[in-house]
Amino acid sequence: MLRRINPALPELLTGILLYGLVLQLTGVWFVDDKLQYSMGLWIGIALAMGMAVNMAVVILDAVDAMASKGTAVRTGLWSVLRYVVAVGAFIGVWYFKAGNLLVMFLGLMGLKVSAYLQPFLHKIILQIQKKSA
Repeated sequence: MLRRINPALPELLTGILLYGLVLQLTGVWFVDDKLQYSMGLWIGIALAMGMAVNMAVVILDAVDAMASKGTAVRTGLWSVLRYVVAVGAFIGVWYFKAGNLLVMFLGLMGLKVSAYLQPFLHKIILQIQKKSA
Protein backbone atom coordinates (compact mmCIF):
# COMPACT_ATOMS: atom_id res chain seq x y z
CA MET A 1 0.00 0.00 0.00
CA LEU A 2 2.77 2.46 0.86
CA ARG A 3 4.44 1.85 -2.50
CA ARG A 4 1.22 2.99 -4.23
CA ILE A 5 1.44 6.33 -2.45
CA ASN A 6 5.11 6.84 -3.31
CA PRO A 7 7.56 4.21 -4.58
CA ALA A 8 10.32 5.48 -2.26
CA LEU A 9 8.17 5.63 0.88
CA PRO A 10 8.79 2.07 2.16
CA GLU A 11 12.55 2.58 1.81
CA LEU A 12 12.30 5.95 3.54
CA LEU A 13 10.42 4.41 6.47
CA THR A 14 12.91 1.54 6.62
CA GLY A 15 15.74 4.06 6.76
CA ILE A 16 14.07 5.92 9.61
CA LEU A 17 13.68 2.67 11.57
CA LEU A 18 17.30 1.66 10.93
CA TYR A 19 18.45 5.11 12.05
CA GLY A 20 16.38 4.69 15.22
CA LEU A 21 17.90 1.28 15.91
CA VAL A 22 21.43 2.64 15.46
CA LEU A 23 20.73 5.51 17.86
CA GLN A 24 19.09 3.16 20.34
CA LEU A 25 21.89 0.60 20.32
CA THR A 26 24.72 3.14 20.50
CA GLY A 27 23.28 5.95 22.60
CA VAL A 28 21.62 3.99 25.38
CA TRP A 29 25.04 3.00 26.74
CA PHE A 30 26.08 6.61 27.37
CA VAL A 31 23.08 7.96 29.29
CA ASP A 32 21.99 7.59 32.89
CA ASP A 33 18.24 7.65 32.32
CA LYS A 34 17.79 4.94 29.71
CA LEU A 35 13.98 5.06 29.81
CA GLN A 36 13.83 8.80 29.09
CA TYR A 37 16.37 8.34 26.29
CA SER A 38 14.44 5.49 24.69
CA MET A 39 11.04 7.13 25.05
CA GLY A 40 12.26 10.39 23.53
CA LEU A 41 13.98 8.58 20.69
CA TRP A 42 11.03 6.40 19.71
CA ILE A 43 8.52 9.24 20.01
CA GLY A 44 10.75 11.21 17.63
CA ILE A 45 11.07 8.23 15.27
CA ALA A 46 7.28 7.71 15.26
CA LEU A 47 6.81 11.42 14.58
CA ALA A 48 9.32 11.25 11.70
CA MET A 49 7.54 8.25 10.19
CA GLY A 50 4.16 9.96 10.49
CA MET A 51 5.53 13.09 8.86
CA ALA A 52 7.00 11.03 6.00
CA VAL A 53 3.68 9.32 5.29
CA ASN A 54 1.83 12.63 5.54
CA MET A 55 4.24 14.32 3.13
CA ALA A 56 3.88 11.50 0.61
CA VAL A 57 0.07 11.70 0.75
CA VAL A 58 0.10 15.50 0.46
CA ILE A 59 2.44 15.36 -2.54
CA LEU A 60 0.17 12.79 -4.21
CA ASP A 61 -2.89 14.98 -3.56
CA ALA A 62 -1.09 18.07 -4.88
CA VAL A 63 -0.10 16.29 -8.10
CA ASP A 64 -3.67 15.05 -8.56
CA ALA A 65 -5.03 18.56 -7.94
CA MET A 66 -2.64 20.08 -10.46
CA ALA A 67 -3.45 17.41 -13.03
CA SER A 68 -7.16 18.20 -12.76
CA LYS A 69 -6.53 21.96 -12.90
CA GLY A 70 -7.58 22.30 -9.28
CA THR A 71 -5.91 24.39 -6.62
CA ALA A 72 -3.37 23.02 -4.21
CA VAL A 73 -4.34 25.20 -1.25
CA ARG A 74 -4.61 22.15 0.99
CA THR A 75 -0.91 21.43 0.44
CA GLY A 76 0.12 24.51 2.40
CA LEU A 77 -2.46 23.80 5.07
CA TRP A 78 -1.17 20.26 5.56
CA SER A 79 2.41 21.53 5.77
CA VAL A 80 1.51 23.96 8.51
CA LEU A 81 -0.57 21.33 10.31
CA ARG A 82 2.36 18.87 10.15
CA TYR A 83 4.62 21.35 11.97
CA VAL A 84 1.90 22.27 14.47
CA VAL A 85 1.56 18.57 15.35
CA ALA A 86 5.36 18.28 15.72
CA VAL A 87 5.52 21.31 18.03
CA GLY A 88 2.52 19.97 19.96
CA ALA A 89 4.26 16.62 20.40
CA PHE A 90 7.36 18.36 21.75
CA ILE A 91 5.26 20.43 24.15
CA GLY A 92 3.41 17.28 25.28
CA VAL A 93 6.64 15.37 25.90
CA TRP A 94 8.09 18.34 27.76
CA TYR A 95 4.96 18.89 29.87
CA PHE A 96 4.48 15.24 30.82
CA LYS A 97 8.23 14.57 31.04
CA ALA A 98 7.63 11.57 28.77
CA GLY A 99 11.08 11.55 27.19
CA ASN A 100 14.31 13.39 26.49
CA LEU A 101 13.58 16.34 24.19
CA LEU A 102 17.05 16.45 22.64
CA VAL A 103 16.91 12.77 21.75
CA MET A 104 13.35 13.24 20.48
CA PHE A 105 14.69 15.91 18.13
CA LEU A 106 17.45 13.52 17.01
CA GLY A 107 14.77 10.91 16.32
CA LEU A 108 12.77 13.41 14.30
CA MET A 109 15.90 14.18 12.29
CA GLY A 110 15.78 10.55 11.20
CA LEU A 111 13.47 11.81 8.46
CA LYS A 112 16.28 13.97 7.05
CA VAL A 113 18.97 11.33 7.46
CA SER A 114 16.79 8.70 5.83
CA ALA A 115 15.95 11.02 2.93
CA TYR A 116 19.64 11.51 2.22
CA LEU A 117 20.44 7.81 2.57
CA GLN A 118 17.41 6.52 0.61
CA PRO A 119 19.25 6.20 -2.75
CA PHE A 120 21.94 4.07 -1.10
CA LEU A 121 19.37 1.98 0.75
CA HIS A 122 17.51 1.48 -2.55
CA LYS A 123 20.67 0.09 -4.18
CA ILE A 124 21.28 -2.25 -1.24
CA ILE A 125 17.70 -3.52 -1.34
CA LEU A 126 17.95 -4.13 -5.10
CA GLN A 127 21.16 -6.12 -4.60
CA ILE A 128 19.55 -8.21 -1.87
CA GLN A 129 16.53 -8.86 -4.09
CA LYS A 130 18.79 -9.93 -6.98
CA LYS A 131 20.66 -12.39 -4.75
CA SER A 132 17.46 -13.94 -3.42
CA ALA A 133 15.90 -14.30 -6.88
